[in-house]
This record gives sequence, structure tokens and C-alpha cells, in this order.
Amino acid sequence: MDKIITMNHVKKIFDKVTALEDINCSVMRGEIFGLLGPSGAGKTTIINILTGQMSMTEGQARIFDVSTKHLMDRHYAKIGMMLEDSGIYKRLSVHDNLLIFAEIYGVPKSRISDVLKKVGLIDSAKKQVEKLSKGMMQRLILARSILNQPEILFLDEPTSGLDPATASGIHEFLFSLRDQGTTIFLTTHNMEEADRLCDHIALLNTGRIVEYGTPKELCHRHQTNKSIRILLNDAEVMLLPNEKASAAKIAALFENNSVMSIHSSEPNLEAVFMKLTGRKLS
Repeated sequence: MDKIITMNHVKKIFDKVTALEDINCSVMRGEIFGLLGPSGAGKTTIINILTGQMSMTEGQARIFDVSTKHLMDRHYAKIGMMLEDSGIYKRLSVHDNLLIFAEIYGVPKSRISDVLKKVGLIDSAKKQVEKLSKGMMQRLILARSILNQPEILFLDEPTSGLDPATASGIHEFLFSLRDQGTTIFLTTHNMEEADRLCDHIALLNTGRIVEYGTPKELCHRHQTNKSIRILLNDAEVMLLPNEKASAAKIAALFENNSVMSIHSSEPNLEAVFMKLTGRKLS
């Protein structure tokens, strides 16, 4: 895989306030990359820089191996964006909203029905947008962002405020896009979402990337309490050191059919973030 996004020593200052400081990261073609951090950490600012909507104060950012300062229509034709400012016209129908964007992107009108089927909105095509539920609205915004079959899809908190079932449906759809070759750049403060979706993540805190790697790498890297947690059938919890001496005890428990569940003790992403920053993600 090759790099489709790179940021080198990117800095952004707003009115003497440093929003981003020495940002260095890369995204590989065909992966889901997660930028994980609390609200106000700088996640949206990074997306705005990468999509050419905002200039950086220092450093270099490239997408498709082109400086984000010099993105042109042919580059934007390969980018999809699902951002907080949806740009959806609430007085129009679902279909007519996508019709406007189909004309802007220059894609066939037949693509509208295909996309609505993929996001589960084909039966609501004639429905006025202002009558949609929040989950349906999110799926419409997602439909709009993939209408042009982008090579890169930017998603800013795509499942924020959604119920678990709706969020899970969006997750499955994102997996299918990735499997078809779409690169997805995702921002979220939901560590469970990042753990489930992302091939690599960067932890962002107060404008700085404090850690990078796969979710498993990060959790194992910051594992200090190396123990095994065993839940027994009688609800008793046993904690054993993760070492050779515990093997016989664990084997005896299994032989007696006493084990309900067994887990290693590596931290989750939120625990890693709190260890590094002293802050919660939410």
C-alpha cells in the first residue's frame, strides 16, 4: 500500500492561539484511519487543512501526492466529505437533494438510486428531508458524500448521537467501502468506534499527536498490569499473574469446568488516552 495522505510538521495558529503543533502522520491507501480525541482537540481543523478549506501556518500537507494548497477540481472529484455542516436542503426531498449534488459532481442520475439502496433510504426517496429522523439524516449525508464514488472519504464524527443499531449499520457500510478500495479518514471521540473500525489511529490531545499505531498495538504498548482475569461460574473473580506459574492453576479450573470467561488485562483506548493525557475522551 502507498501513502495517500501525509502531514509533516503541520502547525496552525488562530489569533495567537496554537490549535495544532507539529502534526506528523500518514494514511495508507485503502485503510480506515482514525483521528481520536476529545472535542476541541483539533480534529476538525486537521480535516479542514487536508481538504484545502483552511491554510496551515507552518508545515506541509499532501493528498494524492499534491499539496493541499493546490487542490483543483479534478482532485475534489475524488474526495467525499461527511462533515458537521451537512449542506443538506431540508425543504427538498431526499432524492432531489442528491439530484443537486449529482449535477454538481457530473455523475449519472441513475447513481442516486444505487446510493440510496446502499444506505437504506430508497423507500424514503420522496420524503422531505426535514421529516427525517437523525439517523436517516446521517445516512443521507453519507449518501451524498459517496455519490461521486470518492477515493478518499472524510468523516467527522459520523455516528455522533445515533442509537447503537443505526451506528452499527453505518459501521458495516464503511467496512464495505473500505473493502472496495475507499480510503476513510475518520474523526471520533468514541474509543469503541475507533477500536472496531480503524486499521490505524492517532491520539490527538490539545493539538498534538501523542500516540500512533493499530488499536491493539496501543493497548499492548501501554499494558502495565500484566494479569489474567478469570470469572468463575459462581461469579467469583480471580486475578492471576500472566506468567508460566499460573498455567497449572488455569488448567485445573478448566478441567473442573469452573471458568465462565477469561481475559487478559490490557487497557482499552480510553485508558491509554487517560494515561497519556490525564483527560477523558468524551
